[in-house]
Amino acid sequence: MSSKGTALVTGAARGIGKAIALRLADDGFDVAVNDLSVNSAALAKLVEEIEAKGRASSAHEADVSSEDQVREMVQQVSTRYGHLEVMVANAGVAGYSPMSEMTAADWDHVMNINARGTFLCYKYAGTQMIKQGTAGRIIGASSVIGKQGSPFNFAYTASKFAIRGLTQAAALELGPHGITVNAYAPGAIDTELLSSVAPSDTPYQGVLDSFKKQSPLGIVGVPADIANVVSFIASKESQFITGQSLSVNGGMFFD
Repeated sequence: MSSKGTALVTGAARGIGKAIALRLADDGFDVAVNDLSVNSAALAKLVEEIEAKGRASSAHEADVSSEDQVREMVQQVSTRYGHLEVMVANAGVAGYSPMSEMTAADWDHVMNINARGTFLCYKYAGTQMIKQGTAGRIIGASSVIGKQGSPFNFAYTASKFAIRGLTQAAALELGPHGITVNAYAPGAIDTELLSSVAPSDTPYQGVLDSFKKQSPLGIVGVPADIANVVSFIASKESQFITGQSLSVNGGMFFD
């Protein structure tokens, strides 16, 4: 079976990243997957799942906040597969605390992974795609909190707003090369990260119930809801969409 190209998905060991990687494999892409070394076992299992679908896959352990590691990761993927068509900068972290209790180190940790990490993925994927001389798709992870600020999530809010700005700027710069740049902006998705944007003493079911009340549909999303949107953004059919941060939030927030 011929490949549609190569996709690289960061933060892919679990949750939304894993769902995206598996969906892109179903769509016909060979998929390189990334996460931290602490998640190496889960990453190796994901590679096996992708290969079982008849697609090539490889694991790349790297910290997206490190420029050297991102540069090397993109180079490894491009060398291994000969090209890179899709970059999904999905890796991210969150942290809940009052502004008065958030330390500068807490702020830097979230901003380094979410905003700096996305910038580095955009930079090196874009550079590679220009070098190839082929059209490409670069996709980032914003949030409903990147469109409407959330109390006690100061760094996370700022980082997700930053990703929207990065996406717009990159779309303008890379568009002449046939590269589209978009982001997805999830609302409440049933993953481990969801509990990170709520008080630590709140039972997880309570977190889910609270978010359900914020949606006119009365539900929270699942990772496949995001993967479905990324599948479209990564496709040829999305060629006239760029610079957008697409809301996938069950109606929590209307653009």
